[in-house]
Amino acid sequence: MKIDILTLFPNMFDSLNHSILGKAKEKNIVQINTVDFRNFAEDKHNQVDDYPYGGGQGMVLKPEPIFNAVESLETNEKSRIILLCPQGERFSQKKAEELSKEDHLVFICGHYEGYDERIRQHLVTDELSIGDFILTGGELAAMTIIDSVVRLIPYVLGKEESHKDDSFSTGLLEYPQYTRPQDFRGMKVPDVLISGHHKNIEKYRLEESLRRTYLRRPDLLDTYDLNEEELNLLDKIKKIEYQNK
Repeated sequence: MKIDILTLFPNMFDSLNHSILGKAKEKNIVQINTVDFRNFAEDKHNQVDDYPYGGGQGMVLKPEPIFNAVESLETNEKSRIILLCPQGERFSQKKAEELSKEDHLVFICGHYEGYDERIRQHLVTDELSIGDFILTGGELAAMTIIDSVVRLIPYVLGKEESHKDDSFSTGLLEYPQYTRPQDFRGMKVPDVLISGHHKNIEKYRLEESLRRTYLRRPDLLDTYDLNEEELNLLDKIKKIEYQNK
């Protein structure tokens, strides 16, 4: 995968040279390139923003620098050009999985009060938001999405199965995890996990995943297609939680 990032602050993306993303870059699984779109402004002052027509607060990003910067890239009809914007589609694990299958992603990181509308209408393919809040710029949102997407590319995590039980990957929250020591200050690992009985372990993890989703993110169950076993387990969980109230 090739990722191009249009930003006014390229140095912010130095953090992508570390940890799992850094290793993915070293192995050439992903190429990440930053582009300072100020260099593509068309006036002698390299101005990238201006006052909005009709009046209003703040400054708006001009179309020329961003159009010019995108046109300088080696894009094709399959390139996804993504605008980071609070008005965009809410980013999700499903969207991360979709984007991880692409060959070329372009991220546009904005600042100030917004973008000239012609950027939205005639340049981008996607508008994404990471939540219902406002950041000072799109860089942190871009880094969040890039991290979420790149880790899903085969061989980035070492084992292809590593991400398959993550929260949201199955549609549910992930079950609780434990490691050594078995007994830490009197807090013990559940017996089923050290039983060696794989079918019972699988059932325990499914039940705990359903329990955690029901208690913490019940909204996820509205769109999750429960099978018969899951329905029975969820009914059991609801009865237990009701009795414990």
